[in-house]
Order: sequence, then structure tokens, then C-alpha cells
Amino acid sequence: MAELSNNYDNLSDGALDILFKSHDMLIGGQRVGASDYIDVLDPTNGKVVGSVPKGTKESVNQAVISARRALEHGSWATMRPYEREKILLKLADLIELEGDILAEVEAVESGRTLMNTRLFDVDFPVNCLRYMAGCATKIHGKTTTIGQGFAPSMEFFACTLLEPVGVVGGIIPWNVPLCQAIWKVAPALAAGCTVVLKPSEMTPFTALRLGELALEAGIPEGVFNIVTGIGSEVGAAMVEHPGIDKISFTGSTLVGHRIATAGSKTFKKMTLELGGKSPMIVMHDADLEASIPGVAMGIYGNHGQNCCAGSRLYVHEKVYDKVLEGLIEEANSIVLGSSLDPTTQMGPLASIAQQSRVLRYIESGKEEGAEIVAGGERLDHPGAYVTPTVLAETNRDMKVVQEEIFGPVLSVLRFKEGDDVVSLANDSEYGLGASIWTQNLSKAHQFVRQVKAGTVWVNTHNILDPAIPFGGVKSSGYGHEMAEEAMLSHLITKSAVINIT
Repeated sequence: MAELSNNYDNLSDGALDILFKSHDMLIGGQRVGASDYIDVLDPTNGKVVGSVPKGTKESVNQAVISARRALEHGSWATMRPYEREKILLKLADLIELEGDILAEVEAVESGRTLMNTRLFDVDFPVNCLRYMAGCATKIHGKTTTIGQGFAPSMEFFACTLLEPVGVVGGIIPWNVPLCQAIWKVAPALAAGCTVVLKPSEMTPFTALRLGELALEAGIPEGVFNIVTGIGSEVGAAMVEHPGIDKISFTGSTLVGHRIATAGSKTFKKMTLELGGKSPMIVMHDADLEASIPGVAMGIYGNHGQNCCAGSRLYVHEKVYDKVLEGLIEEANSIVLGSSLDPTTQMGPLASIAQQSRVLRYIESGKEEGAEIVAGGERLDHPGAYVTPTVLAETNRDMKVVQEEIFGPVLSVLRFKEGDDVVSLANDSEYGLGASIWTQNLSKAHQFVRQVKAGTVWVNTHNILDPAIPFGGVKSSGYGHEMAEEAMLSHLITKSAVINIT
């Protein structure tokens, strides 16, 4: 086991310039404080590592006014597409230059390992930002010939125009904070929209630094605003505000349902990327040497705090014992430790509250008859640690099989020859991700076509790319992050008909 509490002596000067300070919001290009502040805690030890303003409804109103002014009277929406592209590419370069610093800050505030934060909060989102920058120059409508039946003696020119949807409200979670921020901001800015972003109060620092870098890159004041605070106050005010045209939210299905209901009152457009209970299916012909570690990564990656984590595992009875044995070995071999320790393979969960939630689910599984064959414990330490857990002898009626846990807990179920694996995968209210592990190409293609999920993987899990849209169906939400689909969701279509007779 590695060191469990972060050693801040290992931090760079750049990270120390961000951490252990009281920060302000960013509204209209200016730093704005508040009467109350929220402490940000390091989940490896519970220590305060800085604070941010507890924004209010008025803070949101100021940000929306600023964003609306920049949209309607500023240069961003009318800027040449190549100019927006150039600025967004510069922002990507600035983030990349500060990559090590941002990764350190993210590791401290989220508890995730440096390798994880560098890859998923810097390198990958920088690529996403560059992809979206290119999309700014590829916005185009269509032309068509009309009038033959309606007015045969007249001639018309008709076309469609794609215009920015307006002011976008982005609300992001704490599990992959900087990546989620860029997922929200990049397509909106590429489309010519302006943004009000609310980061999680648990992991706000990198979002605030992103706002500063955006100004440095040349994004005009007021185009990108950041309001920190509590979701029930700041997030709710954003959803209800008539000056916000679209809400882009990532978080729980429960909160997503509330947002959809509240936002419908003002007919807001929405992208909702919600919870998941993603299934992984291991067929009898799977390459187990690749499948077992792949399945382990599918659940334990990012500490299981991943909306498309493969938390339901169905294993064919012919290979069940061997797969279970391998997963136990994989779980027990994971080195827990502080996020800044280079020997750490898994850090703590994001908070003590999240630790308690995960442990309650593990206990409920035990009470309902599941067998804890690996992990299932908290460490005797102030950090929010939970050992990587494998639950055997589970069934579909258990809470651990049906409900999203959002932690390093894998429920393993056995299936028999002749069982319908597609029905097993679809046996959930969620539909975000799914994977099948098999060497049967026909079976893989059938699975991809028939499973109700936004993304289906074959012989892998949780692989994302800026060119591939990411989103869910059923209770996992609607709309997409990344790819062309994300940018198009920030545009509205206007039709034009011109009499040229």
C-alpha cells in the first residue's frame, strides 16, 4: 500500500499558486467574490485545500446578463469561424502547456491519480477542444428548390442557416472535472454561443483556471462565465433563468429529471448525460487473458466513479469460475494510496459522503445474499478510501445490480447456455454503455445492434474519442457530448425563403 495522505511538498510551484487559496468567480471577465465561501477538501485526508465563493441566484443573474450582452452586442457570435477556431486552438495550447500543473491540482481536489488526471483531464480534453475548434469552420446549412406545387408561377430561393442557440448553461460533476468542463464549453463556443458554467463545489479549481486561460487565449470578456456554488442554489437558478437558452448537464438521473422538469417551463433545449449501470458480457469463447484485466479496468478505472463504468458483469457458466478467480486477483492487486504518490493505482473516492454511499450499497448487497469475495472495506484512515470490491452470487433483484453505485464495486452474475445475453444487458432502466467480450464476430454484431445503449464496445470498455458521440438512452439521458453531434446541438436551424420571380 502506498502513502494514504497527499504530501504537498511534492507539488509544483504552479499548483501551489492555485491551491490553498480563496478564489473568486469569473463574471464578465472580472473576478467576483461572495459573502460566503465553500471549503474544498482533499479526499485523501480531509484537509482544506482552498475555497470558492458560494454563489447565489443574483450571481447567476449577473453571469447571464454578461453572457447575453456578449452574445447580442459582442464580437463572438459574429466573429469569422476561422477566428473562433484560432482562439480555441490557442486555448488548447495554453492548457497543454499547463498540463502538469492542472493534473496536480485535479489530483488533489478529486483524489484521482496523477496518471489519471493527466490523461483524462488534460490530454484527452485538449484533443476534444482541438476537434471542436475545427468544427467552428464547418457550420453550414442547405439550399433547396421549392414552390412547384404551392406557387408554380413563381420562383423562390430557399436555404437553411445554422445559428448559435444562445446562452448555454453548463453544469458539471466532480468525477472528471476539467474534461467535463471542456466537453460543455468547447462545442458551445465553437458554435458561437456564450456560456455560464457551474463546476462542482467539490472540484472547482481547474474550471476557474480554464476561465483565466480562456481570457488569455483571446475569448472576449463575458463570453465564458463561471459561477461556483451549491447545485440546489446555483444550478437551480441557472435552470430556471429565462435568459439561458440551453442547459447541458452531466450528473445523476434523479437530478437530471428535476432539471428536465424545471427547464421545460421555459422550453430550454437540453443535453442530459445521466447515470448508468453498464453491463459487461463475457462469452464462453472470450480471450480470458485479455478479458479479465479489461473487465477489471471497465469497473475500477477512475475508482468506479464513472457514469459508464461496467458495474454489472454477466459471465458464461463455462468460464465463470476462472473469470471470478481472475477478477479477485485483479481487485486484490490494486495498490491504494494518495493521488500524488506515483506508486498509487487507485486513490480515494471523491468525498466521505461518497465513501459512505458506496459502503451502504456493499452492505445492502451482503444483506440481500451477495458474497463479498474481494474488498468491500473502508481503510482505517481519514481519507475516503474503499477497497476494490467484487460481489459474487448476485441476482437481478438486488440493489447492487439495479442501482448506480458510482464506486469500485462489481456485481458478478452467471448465465447459462441458451440465455439471451441481449435481454440480460437490457435488463436495466439505464442505457449509457455496454460491452461484450467474445471472439464470435456475428454475435458481436448482433449485440451491437440489439443492445439499448448509447455506446457499445466489443472486447474493450470505456474507450472514448473526440470523433465519437457519447450519450445515453432511457434513464441515461439524451443528447450527446463530443463529435459533430455535440456542436450541432448548440445550433438552431433557420429557414429562409426569397421570392426571386
